[in-house]
Amino acid sequence: MGDDAAVVRARALCVTSVDAIVDGVHFRLRDGWVTAREVGWKALAAGLSDIAAMGADPGEAYLVLGAPPGLSEEAALEIVRGAEQLATRAGASILGGDVVSAPALAVTVTAIGWADSEGQLVGRDGARPGDLVGVTGRLGGARAGIELLDRGLSPPHGPDGARLLARVRRPLPRLAEGRALAREGARAMIDISDGLATDAGHIARASGVRLEISLAALPLQDGLHQLARALGLTPWQLAATSGEEYELCLCAPPARRAALERALAAGGDAPAGGEDPAGGEHPAQITWIGRVLAGPPTAALLDPDGREVELRGYEHRW
Repeated sequence: MGDDAAVVRARALCVTSVDAIVDGVHFRLRDGWVTAREVGWKALAAGLSDIAAMGADPGEAYLVLGAPPGLSEEAALEIVRGAEQLATRAGASILGGDVVSAPALAVTVTAIGWADSEGQLVGRDGARPGDLVGVTGRLGGARAGIELLDRGLSPPHGPDGARLLARVRRPLPRLAEGRALAREGARAMIDISDGLATDAGHIARASGVRLEISLAALPLQDGLHQLARALGLTPWQLAATSGEEYELCLCAPPARRAALERALAAGGDAPAGGEDPAGGEHPAQITWIGRVLAGPPTAALLDPDGREVELRGYEHRW
């Protein structure tokens, strides 16, 4: 960094994502939900997760910091340090950005990924009738962590509680998993940023198919049952509506099931010593939760009794 613009020696295909997070909407710095360093990590994680869902290799990232009155220079530097920490771990490079005055703290990230051919990439529109629907990792931890922080509840004792909070503060994008799934035959893929109940619908509409998802099959984050009881919800309601999970939802032919499972079992973004800050599993598991059918483009969520229920994750409105 230091010049007016970045210069990049390019590969064949560029994959670009832009994401923004805002204080009071996606996190609460003043209320102690996250540290300044965790804000930077979280902002970059959102952009890199989109790159993961396409099956691309991570490349560069650019950050715009909207700094409100009262934000200290040290806090601003900590935000950048948090982003740099995740970038180093993920194999990405932060090549520039901007700092502007803003009424509330906001961080906007442009994340770039690369691929050598169109065949390396996966969109949302490739699901076909007969495909299986799967997810990586476990679900529900991000919403559970937000509920704990928002309601001032004590987290479960031990590592389960720490993992729930980590899913909010230091999510880990599934970059290696996304590449492996794309390579081994995933036909459609999306990262779970708005909740499975919403994001599965994006695949259905883009592909023109019906997804049927068994809520009883969802892989649940450890510690979810205790919190669900306290909130008067079922664990699968929490898991299906939890946004900012940054796990991957995919559709693939049954003939590729074993190959996809082997690919995830063989690798992932495992840290070099120490636990995944998001409390995930590495190598990542894949859980098959449903099927793709011909029919109206929608995601049908079936409760443990096989009845269709209506659940929503985050819906973008302005």
